Amino acid sequence: MAVKIQKGNALASLSITPLIDVVFLLLIFFLVATKFDEEESALDIQLPQATESTPIWSQPQSLIININRSGEYFVSGKNVSSEELKALLQTSWENPLTDSSVVIRGDERAPFGSVVEAANMCQELKLNYSTVTREE
Repeated sequence: MAVKIQKGNALASLSITPLIDVVFLLLIFFLVATKFDEEESALDIQLPQATESTPIWSQPQSLIININRSGEYFVSGKNVSSEELKALLQTSWENPLTDSSVVIRGDERAPFGSVVEAANMCQELKLNYSTVTREE
């Protein structure tokens, strides 16, 4: 005696339109999120070369100070004066975490005094700081 198995219609009525909507929303979210990460390094500056530079393997929490060719400071894409920069460092980094630091990105054609001034502010406030160079 043959047994007849009835197949259901569940898969025939499954609509994938909501799934496609969710995929597109996730795609848009990740595209927008990557733009936030690129904002800090968006300033077009020419980094000096260093023979002993090493890549950063972990991403510590850091405040990035960009210094353009004319010696102006930029933090989070905003132009700030040296007084504003010092106030920002004092208020934002009063209790820094152990892996937090300040990253100074200076154009190689920038006045050296601007880079030294930013490093001196960090040293005065006892903050960990580093300068960025590009690989040869």
